[in-house]
Amino acid sequence: MIFTDHPKFSGVKMAVLVTGKDTDTVSVCQLVIEPGITIPVHTHDPQIDSIFIVSGKGEAYVNGAWREVAPGDYLFFPSGVEHATRNSGREPLVLFVHHSPPLL
Repeated sequence: MIFTDHPKFSGVKMAVLVTGKDTDTVSVCQLVIEPGITIPVHTHDPQIDSIFIVSGKGEAYVNGAWREVAPGDYLFFPSGVEHATRNSGREPLVLFVHHSPPLL
């Protein structure tokens, strides 16, 4: 896997696994969020967004509030719903992100 700096968020690395060039239905990335880094509240339109936590400790902004997330947690955000992720631990927070239709 080749990781690059996220184009919008400092302290976040990403590896693009599936793009709109591969399929017209989904894009998939692996993100590594460094300790203390927050991906701010945002939305996607028309994409739905799902996140699977692989490792690390963090928090996700869900339904207007922050809640803890841990390895094995799965989050789903319909199109237009506000969400965010932050690393509240001491190790990198690693997660997979799926967007449909493809974001990339």
